[in-house]
Amino acid sequence: MLRNLIVASTVLIAVPHLMLSQARSGAPQAVELKACAADADSGAPPDSLIHPSAPLVLTPVAVRGLYVNRWAALGQKMWQLIGVARTTEVNALVIDVKDDRGYLLYKSRVPLARAIGADTFMPMRAERMRAVLDTMRLHNIYPIARIVVVKDPLLAEQRLAWAIKRSDAPDKPWLDKNGTPWLDPHQDGVWQYAADLACEAVQLGFSEVQLDYVRFPDERRLWREATFPLAAGRLRAEVIRQQVMKTREALRPLGVPFTIDVFGLTVTDTTDMGIGQKWESFVDAADVVLPMMYPSHYAAGSYRIARPNASPYDVIDRGMEDAKRRSRSIPNAGKIVPWYQDFTLGKPRYGAVEIRAQIQGGYDNGIMSWILWNPRSVYTLSALRPRGAPEPIDTTSTPRAPSAEKHREPSQPPLAPR
Repeated sequence: MLRNLIVASTVLIAVPHLMLSQARSGAPQAVELKACAADADSGAPPDSLIHPSAPLVLTPVAVRGLYVNRWAALGQKMWQLIGVARTTEVNALVIDVKDDRGYLLYKSRVPLARAIGADTFMPMRAERMRAVLDTMRLHNIYPIARIVVVKDPLLAEQRLAWAIKRSDAPDKPWLDKNGTPWLDPHQDGVWQYAADLACEAVQLGFSEVQLDYVRFPDERRLWREATFPLAAGRLRAEVIRQQVMKTREALRPLGVPFTIDVFGLTVTDTTDMGIGQKWESFVDAADVVLPMMYPSHYAAGSYRIARPNASPYDVIDRGMEDAKRRSRSIPNAGKIVPWYQDFTLGKPRYGAVEIRAQIQGGYDNGIMSWILWNPRSVYTLSALRPRGAPEPIDTTSTPRAPSAEKHREPSQPPLAPR
């Protein structure tokens, strides 16, 4: 049925203006991230835009989305999730364009992606990608391109010079606890590659660029075992800020929101947690920041809550209160759009009650946007309000009394967020 909505045609993905000068060289060198601009509208018939103008779909006043992993996007679930967005309050889908293994969703025209084979593992057919984006446009569903930056083992293996190196063997990559190499955030080429892919995604028809894993690995032993020759005395939070801001400037001509995913703990923790993410350092470096506010990822006693996972409303309420307070003093701070948990990790089992509790915790702080995360892209449909239901009322115009007791900063349990 959905195919009838689309004019079937085989198309080539638009060639990005942004080209990576280091595509054939692994040598580390400082580069200025290059600007790019979306192609002009090709004048294609209105039911099939081969070269869509940006943005494909205007940003909703309140973004309410679901994460779509690569496998879901490639299969029948893609159409099911579009159906969910057509019939519920969901108005956005965050689709993996590059996942944390380094694989791309579709065949790419970015030279480096082709050189390392990032688009050769079961890529989505061009006509299907076109059909997905055209269908989302038809139903006013906001398409967001998720691009993982620093956790890219494929690129790290193919461009060893860009990988984090072992201090005891600088010619070998440092490996995380799962034996996976990571890219060094100091390397400009890493961010240039992400910018190339972002440019291509927008030219294809995505309406927002969302960068994930904009950080250093979250393993304490990294600082004993790795070397960072390009640090030049900079703090980790400085490096992340500088790289995010350069990437944002390079993509500004595209005219779509530039957004970043960050640890949920950043809203309250006053350090960079060893990963280079400190709220005051990045909140004005993007148009939107998306803290991953999963209650299951907070240690017992965080915010003086004995079992955070069993108190989803309280975790979100207090976390959003901290996020707003810290953003208030930062000129041009980005909008806050939290990720909420729609998965079970420990007790209790998460269902509609726990999901709505998180959403309400945001609403009670004037945070009317949200995105649900489930790694399998399987969602609790009973937690979603039907499309056309009355909008929730923002009650934050009535000041609330401050908490009677000070919160204790949450600490990270052994299970790390994505």
